Amino acid sequence: MDTKIEHKIVQCGNMAENHMGLLVVGAKQIRKALKKGDISTVFLAENADPAITEPLADVCREQKIPVSWVRSMKELGAACGIEVGAAAAAIRL
Repeated sequence: MDTKIEHKIVQCGNMAENHMGLLVVGAKQIRKALKKGDISTVFLAENADPAITEPLADVCREQKIPVSWVRSMKELGAACGIEVGAAAAAIRL
């Protein structure tokens, strides 16, 4: 990984249980919420397409929103309570 990573987490736990109603999954939904200023933290999968994750990481950096990198899309999807991988997830304010 490059130096753009703010910090990295080994395991993100079960975000769906811990942040009920505050979880945003998917790059498009996160972009919309970022424009509204509704996001407190973003999680990005290391093995996701950089064309998806890097623009989100750049916006987060500009807005000073913490970014945590998760090892895989599968792990992030499971933490979000979905049965498919996720490239990005976020927690609303």
